[in-house]
Amino acid sequence: MNLSKQIYPAVALTIVLTVIVGIIYPFVLTGLSELFFKEKARGSLIEREGKVIGSRLIGQPFKGGGYFHSRPSAAGSGYDATASGGTNLGPTSKQLIEEQVRERTKELHTENPNVAIPIDLVTSSGSGLDPHISPAAAEFQILRVARERRMTEYEVRQFVRRHTQDRQFGVLGEPRVNVLELNLALDEASRKSK
Repeated sequence: MNLSKQIYPAVALTIVLTVIVGIIYPFVLTGLSELFFKEKARGSLIEREGKVIGSRLIGQPFKGGGYFHSRPSAAGSGYDATASGGTNLGPTSKQLIEEQVRERTKELHTENPNVAIPIDLVTSSGSGLDPHISPAAAEFQILRVARERRMTEYEVRQFVRRHTQDRQFGVLGEPRVNVLELNLALDEASRKSK
């Protein structure tokens, strides 16, 4: 049995497949995505005045009363795309209920007492990077945002309605509000009114 007759084809096949699958295939897919889905291929980034300020696909924290707040994040130190993931705490976890949910509930009740708090405002998602909140979570925050921005609740509610996305294809998922896009629209309206 000649060992070189077996090794040569194995090495040659490994090199050929590495070139095809590791180099050619990724370049072809990248080229096609750039050609047909340019914005999505580049991360659905949002730019203002030449600066990237976020992505439509990755959540980010918003501080201050005049902004709608995102869903809590368990990814790294918060919204860290390199550490995407949930807490892995189950619904009976004492740490989840007492340390996280109750703490967040107490905090949210200071801004909107005696109102039921939507679950997505007190629990983090599986990825920790959700850019969306539910329409109920946005509704919960309208009073605070309107007060801080010196707008009427009706005006802020109209912004929420305009930025509420329906179920995909009418059946998949749930209605949702992209927090970054909503906050940017409110900032834009504030700049125009000054």
